[in-house]
Order: sequence, then C-alpha cells, then structure tokens
Amino acid sequence: MNRPEIHLAVAPGLRLFVPSEYREGRTPLITDGSSTLGHVIESLGVPLTEAGRLLVDGEPVTVAHIPREGESVEVFAVERPQPVPGAPLRFLLDVHLGTLARRLRLLGVDAAYESEDIGDPALAALSAKERRVLLSRDRGLLRRREIWAGAYVYSDRPEEQLRDVLERFAPALAPWSRCTACNGPLREADKDTVRDQLEQGTQRSYDVFAQCFACERVYWRGAHHARLEAIVDEAMREFGGAVA
Repeated sequence: MNRPEIHLAVAPGLRLFVPSEYREGRTPLITDGSSTLGHVIESLGVPLTEAGRLLVDGEPVTVAHIPREGESVEVFAVERPQPVPGAPLRFLLDVHLGTLARRLRLLGVDAAYESEDIGDPALAALSAKERRVLLSRDRGLLRRREIWAGAYVYSDRPEEQLRDVLERFAPALAPWSRCTACNGPLREADKDTVRDQLEQGTQRSYDVFAQCFACERVYWRGAHHARLEAIVDEAMREFGGAVA
C-alpha cells in the first residue's frame, strides 16, 4: 500500500499534545494512505476540539481530507473567542473540575458538573443530549465522537482555568445570579422566609439573603464573601464586556 509522506506544522499552542519530534517547524510524517487528516491529527495526540483551521498547500481543507504524497499541512489552534453555533452557550464539566464549575457559576455561567465519576460514555451522551460544551483535561474523553462540543482545559490551576474558559468562549456574565452548589438560578429571599435555615449568629448578623430556586440553598455575604468578590471583580474587569 502507498504510504504518503506529508510535511506537518502544528501551531505553537498545540505542541504540548504532540511528540517532541513534531514540535519544531515543518516535520516529515508518514501516513497510511487511507486515514483522514482528522485521524492523523488525533493519532499525534491533538484532540480535534483544539484544532482550528487546516491548510493543505495553503488551501483550507476539512478533517475529512485524505493526505497525499508531498502535501504540506498546517494545523492551527481554534480561534478565540470561539463561536459555538446552534445552541445557547452552556458547559458540562467532568469530575475533576469542581472548582472551575463553582467559579463559572459564581459568574452566572451555566455550568453543569458531575461530582461523581459517571464514566466517559455517559458524560459524552449528556453533552450531546443537553448540547453543552464538555470541558475536560482528559484527551481520550474529548475524542469521543458523540460529544456535542468540547474543549481541553490546559491548566491545573483553577484561576488559570477560569481565565482560559472566559477568554476562549466569552460567555455572558451575570455574577451572583446562579447557585454555586447546584447551578440553579438565585432569587432574593426575605429573611423571615429563610429564618429556619439560618444559625442564630447568621440571623443576628445579616439581613440580605438569596435562595436557589432549585435546591433552596440560602446565600448571604458571610466570611468568604470578600474572597469570592475578588474573583468576581477580576473576571468582570477582564471579561465583563458580555453581560447577561
């Protein structure tokens, strides 16, 4: 069988995914002659969720293109902000991204989160069913064909993860409008209405409350508010152009 040799260049932002020999400039690569360019890219370790424009000899192609002998292939990273057409922008996070989920919710971003490991097939199916962008650091999960849309989370630090998601997708922000525990919407709550859910000290010290429509959890500006407010203020300064 003919095994074409192509010359591949991967964008700097994608080089962390590929073996070291493919990280510098245009590199020869032997293909099998039948696999699509999408398969070739994935076989090098790059999730297709992270691949943007594909050029062959300077002309745009799709992932279905089958590489031929001598072609020059360029793989770019996804554009930012990344458009997600066809549905409201909503997210689904895997079991390892709980802190990121809570920070997105703090900013009013719809971020479903599975606190139990329900398995890759179930997560991918949920992404498709609810048309949510699946966020994960698991490359194998992002390769599943049934996911509706996905994105790799590059950092393991929550503050960098949040900045990356906000920069990449530019979601509309509505701080303090969503329950950080269950993702449900918040409403203002009268103190007398929620009194039976409050400790005596909280009843004496606070007068302004919010409650989740879904799980009925009660919120007030307690000891952790200053830390949360700092997260909100930083995000709004940098990414607050789109406000829900």
